Amino acid sequence: MKGYIMKYLTKEWYELCQQTGLHFGMRVHNGAEGYDEALYLRLYKRKEKEFIKMQREVYDVDPRFMLEQDGCTLVPLDKFANGEVINEEDKVVYHMSSEEKDRIQKLIKEYDVRPPFDEKKCREEFSSIQETVKKETVDRLPHELYQQIADVRVFSLGYCTKEILSQLKGLSKENEKNMNRVLNEYSKAQQEENIPQIIRERFGFHDCEVTEFTVGKKDVVMRLDTRGGFTNFNMITFATSEIIKQEGHIVGSTWLYEELYRMENGYEAHILFAGEGMPELIIHCNDIIIEEK
Repeated sequence: MKGYIMKYLTKEWYELCQQTGLHFGMRVHNGAEGYDEALYLRLYKRKEKEFIKMQREVYDVDPRFMLEQDGCTLVPLDKFANGEVINEEDKVVYHMSSEEKDRIQKLIKEYDVRPPFDEKKCREEFSSIQETVKKETVDRLPHELYQQIADVRVFSLGYCTKEILSQLKGLSKENEKNMNRVLNEYSKAQQEENIPQIIRERFGFHDCEVTEFTVGKKDVVMRLDTRGGFTNFNMITFATSEIIKQEGHIVGSTWLYEELYRMENGYEAHILFAGEGMPELIIHCNDIIIEEK
């Protein structure tokens, strides 16, 4: 056995990934050097106003624009970006499926009878977000850095001192360096595994939601909603399988990362999901069948 835990793309590595942009969205404000209630209230109102404006704009987007995609001509992104000549054979006309049209029509009906925009609810949502950000600030920042923040409420709104911003950038850079180091080690290790090309190419379902997880007498079958992912393959059969480790609820979780190892009599798949407690699954199987059904 390769082991009963993710070796590279662990929960700890995933958390590290989330801390490579600690400085994103932060701005220097001289008032952040001290505790100033009037300043906090002023900044809070400013950010709240921006949030309400953005949410109102999203709320008022008419879904009819999505129907305009039907019949449009698609061209290769790489050729378009590089300014290359796009030939007729490169072009593809997109024809929207009847299921997608029905989904959009449903959205249109809901849009046409939607109630007025609820500004009060929006304010409550903004307040809730700020409370979450404050808690996350305590959890994700090193204690010595957190201690330098004069008012965590102001920090949570996106303002800090020049010195703290500099430290945030340095910490983000160090985290990114460590993240990439592990990622490179993972890539090299996976390349050394004797995995058939068809499985190597298909066994990746990042951002796909698990809709079914069935454990049979011999096989384990997983079905996924791939609308949020980057693949059309939506069914995996782990043939003649044995679950080595299962943490948390798999159904309803979102596939994040995978490690796949070749064993003497098959494969060992390690999968990390997004969801409550970050579920983890390790399966040993004789074969992996990936299909679109």
